[in-house]
Amino acid sequence: GVAITLQARKEGVTPQELVDRNFKVIHQAFEGLGIVFTHFSRTSREIHHREAQAFFLDLYNKGFLKEKTTSQFYDPMAGTFLADRYLVGTCPHCSFDGAYGDQCEKCGTSLSPDELQHPRSVLSGSVPEKRETNNWFLPMDEMLNLPEFARYTERIARWKSNVKGQFNSWVQQGLQPRSMTRDLDWGVKVPLEGAEGKVLYVWFDAPIGYLSATKEYMELQGNPEGWRAYWESEDSRLVHFIGKDNIVFHTLIFPMMLAAHGQMVLPWQVPANEFMNLEGRKLSTSRGWAVWLHEYLQDIPGRQDELRYTLLCNLPETKDADFSWQDYQLRVNSELVAILGNFVNRVMVLTHKLSDGHCGDLPTVEANTSHLSLELELAGTRQEILLAMEQFRLREAMSGVIHLARLGNRYLAETEPWKLLKTDSEAASRVLRLAAELCAELCIALEPFLPFTASKLSNQLQWQASAQEREAWWNPRPTDTKGSTDARPRYLAQGHRLGAAALLFVPIEDELIQAQVHKLSPMNDPKPENDPKPENKSKPENTSKPDAELKPEVTYDQFAALDLRIATILSAQPVAGADKVLEIKVDLGDEQRTVVSGIAQHFQPEALLGKQVLMLTNLAPRKIRGIVSQGMLLMAENQQGQLVLVGPNGNGILPGNRVS
Repeated sequence: GVAITLQARKEGVTPQELVDRNFKVIHQAFEGLGIVFTHFSRTSREIHHREAQAFFLDLYNKGFLKEKTTSQFYDPMAGTFLADRYLVGTCPHCSFDGAYGDQCEKCGTSLSPDELQHPRSVLSGSVPEKRETNNWFLPMDEMLNLPEFARYTERIARWKSNVKGQFNSWVQQGLQPRSMTRDLDWGVKVPLEGAEGKVLYVWFDAPIGYLSATKEYMELQGNPEGWRAYWESEDSRLVHFIGKDNIVFHTLIFPMMLAAHGQMVLPWQVPANEFMNLEGRKLSTSRGWAVWLHEYLQDIPGRQDELRYTLLCNLPETKDADFSWQDYQLRVNSELVAILGNFVNRVMVLTHKLSDGHCGDLPTVEANTSHLSLELELAGTRQEILLAMEQFRLREAMSGVIHLARLGNRYLAETEPWKLLKTDSEAASRVLRLAAELCAELCIALEPFLPFTASKLSNQLQWQASAQEREAWWNPRPTDTKGSTDARPRYLAQGHRLGAAALLFVPIEDELIQAQVHKLSPMNDPKPENDPKPENKSKPENTSKPDAELKPEVTYDQFAALDLRIATILSAQPVAGADKVLEIKVDLGDEQRTVVSGIAQHFQPEALLGKQVLMLTNLAPRKIRGIVSQGMLLMAENQQGQLVLVGPNGNGILPGNRVS
């Protein structure tokens, strides 16, 4: 689209040269991060131009595209009409002075060029003038009543609230005819006489790329009609995973195009995400305020899953989220290293110590045993993971997979196989066999999220999951799970020998994080006006010194009586009827506890997940708001009066580690 031509002008290359280069970079970056496509196509290919033009003609011949003469912005200095993205100005909705002629990327509102306040040309910076030109419009106001589109809108009720809200907002504001062509020399040419110098609007032709890519793939497979099984079958489900700035195109414009064309499936779900910010500020590729994937893969080789995990844990599924390098380090060290990696390594090392890596027999599951407790909790967690996946809550699903490992760690803590090695080797063997089964299960559960880790773990186990075993885990049949050892498949045969133990993850050191933060520092000042969290310049900086008055001395014995440990926060939720209080569950390594803390005005609950914090664990239990609080989380207060968690900031510290 227009963004391509703008960047090509800036670099002094042709648009084709630019997209050829970027296609390779993007494809290699995806592959490097373990994102694999059955077919990776592009809209600059001849088959796409052909399909997009045919689609346009179909709608034109059916009367859905209407020619209209309008006054368009024209840059006399550049000698060209200005497409939407060649115009910038002030958004009439949020007053952002950098909105484009088709959309404000700050508030996400869909715009028309005439709605922009104080418009100016991107090409020359001059104030444009109006001139008449002909284009073809999609009558969106009329197409709301198409029977196929009306049936499609019934499914929107089950969509995510942020997607449903945007859809309803646009409809309630009143839809208007929207131009589907542009005065440009780059793009898919309008296939009509008298349309020289005009191309299809990018958000008309780009979604057709889903169709043209399917046709291209089927042609390569020697089945040119195979695309119909996807696009014309009632059993097909078209799902768009997109960002919130593209919701309007995938919930309104493209579905209307499909409904007008006829015979093709309309979107079944559009689980769009909100924006991902970087270090508390809006991403900006033009300012370089971004983490480039290809650079990450070069700077931090072999750490693909660490990035995947951090992004999955921070997915902006219903509201904007933030990526920070400190959070990246904390999640890797306190979750991947301390929970997942720690569990697997303990199982591998202990099994080799006991039986040279050979798996023993499974334990008998009896009532009120750690074995039964583990089986039941695993079954419940599996169901939560599957439900989260079905509802496109990938962040919750990822958390559930890590919880499988957390349950494994707790099982080992309860059964203490390292002690059983000396007193009851058969019992130790049974415990480690069940734990090894969980490791094999983790291979399957991790594969969609952390594929490199799943592969490493599979190699350590010297075991590969079959297609049938994967299918059975992700699509289980209804069965009785009330403690039966036959409730789920067993993956490792008795006597199977595990491979050599090796660390799945190693802690992220401070130096690596500092280097990545340093890469951003040239863009760090001054702070742009359009950042999501601008500085409050009206409030003077608090330059007062920290509290100078010290409390009375205590003896060493008094201090030693305090049991201070590192706790990892597992969950946090508001307490009904209490605006200042959160109910927080923490992991102390060998147990979980509930703490009630008056920090709700300082932290969003989801921002606490996975954080490590210092906890006073031997404080007498106290009932607060009807909930028994089993300890106290320690905080520091900064100069602005904001509470800050006191914790280890990574460095491989495990939950339950003592502080002295």
